[in-house]
Amino acid sequence: MEEEKQGISEDWLSVWIGLLIFVLSLGVFVGADLLGFGITTGVWTDLAKALKPVSKGFEGLGGLGSLIATYVFLLVVMTIGAAALKANIGKFVVGFTAVFWISYICWIIGSYANIAVNTPGDMKKFGIGWSLKLTAESGFIVALLAGLIVGNFFQGFAESIKEAVRPELYIKTAIVILGGFLGVIAAEKLGLATAVMFRGLCAIVEAYLVYWALVYFAARKYFKFSREWAAPLASGISICGVSAAIATGGAIRARPVVPIMVSSLVVIFAVVELLILPFLAETFLWKEPMVAGAWMGLAVKTDGAAVASGAITESLVRAKALVMEGANYKEGWMMGAAATVKVFIDIFIGVWAFVLAIIWCSVIECKPGERVRPGQIWERFPKFVLGYVATFVAILYLGLNFPDLLGKTKAAMGEGNVFRGIFFTMTFFTIGVVSNFKKLWEEGIGKLAAVYILCLFGFIIWIGLIISWIFFHGVKPPLITG
Repeated sequence: MEEEKQGISEDWLSVWIGLLIFVLSLGVFVGADLLGFGITTGVWTDLAKALKPVSKGFEGLGGLGSLIATYVFLLVVMTIGAAALKANIGKFVVGFTAVFWISYICWIIGSYANIAVNTPGDMKKFGIGWSLKLTAESGFIVALLAGLIVGNFFQGFAESIKEAVRPELYIKTAIVILGGFLGVIAAEKLGLATAVMFRGLCAIVEAYLVYWALVYFAARKYFKFSREWAAPLASGISICGVSAAIATGGAIRARPVVPIMVSSLVVIFAVVELLILPFLAETFLWKEPMVAGAWMGLAVKTDGAAVASGAITESLVRAKALVMEGANYKEGWMMGAAATVKVFIDIFIGVWAFVLAIIWCSVIECKPGERVRPGQIWERFPKFVLGYVATFVAILYLGLNFPDLLGKTKAAMGEGNVFRGIFFTMTFFTIGVVSNFKKLWEEGIGKLAAVYILCLFGFIIWIGLIISWIFFHGVKPPLITG
């Protein structure tokens, strides 16, 4: 709600930043490698060999030079964005510097061979006798844990960097960039991609109709919450977390404290789900990879945690399927299923908020002469979804109509994807920073947490699993051949 006082919303800003990086990545089509300096980190035992620029044309920078260049580029772009938000520029620069470097150090730690390596062949390659087998995506978990430590034990430091602690901005920007990456995948296997999108749409409609009603009923009947609390709580738990809780709170004109408290819960439990569900999926769903991916999209309630849970699940499931059955699945499909389901859910936030606004105005809080403006559906619509769709459609169009350019398209999206990964990591760190458990408990979050625990672990996760199974059972990602 605070965004409405700013010059531009974080939602719109994420679109413009994501599209900027996407457009710059397309420079490879005209011989201009504009993002080739972007830093990549491989699984490592020798740190000196871990870091390198994404493009061979920038090998002269070296790993450290590439990392510094990436930081400077993002600092400039994000500071311009902070100015558009009318943020305190000085504090933002300091805060973003801390967020970037802590986040990327966490990613480097998560890529250490004894943490990340997950196959016997790779263990032999790196000359190690043991590994936690968490994949390189364990960097997300390391960043999350680092953020939780900062947010709960170093409140002074957390306060000093809060101007740049913007998890929703980072994850929405990452999802805009992700659209292009998934567009390449879809262009290669259009039939399967179409099936995933159709099944994803059907799955979220089913989930919507069941989730929201059950959570609202439980909050009202068994926990005696007022409608003001029950509606944002139902949206936050059942639909899309923070964005849905805030949109619903605005639609029904709830007091600001209501969606803020619900949003805090959403972030906390997204952390819990993130640490548990991917490993459950690896254990029980590795033979049904697309079910596992879609389950993350339906069960995990923030954009960042849902898509990243899909990424972690994909790495774990791909590794296990390779070891157990020799099935070498192509990258991106399980995460794509999670992202597709989550994005369809996001699309419906605006529609649902509009419906609730009509009900609250015309039935529950009807006042003489008051009308619901049709423009509210646009006001509540998550704008970053437009950016996601734009990058996805643009790359899908290129891939289908100019197949001879597919190599350059892959290279371009590979460079953009480097920055998507960095935004992901910063999302996880900043989610941890804002999760101050003690403060939230003192504010009376306990009763809300009881509803969340009952609904999330009592039926939402399991209904999401059943729906994922119904629509994605038997669907497999394409295999890497040769």
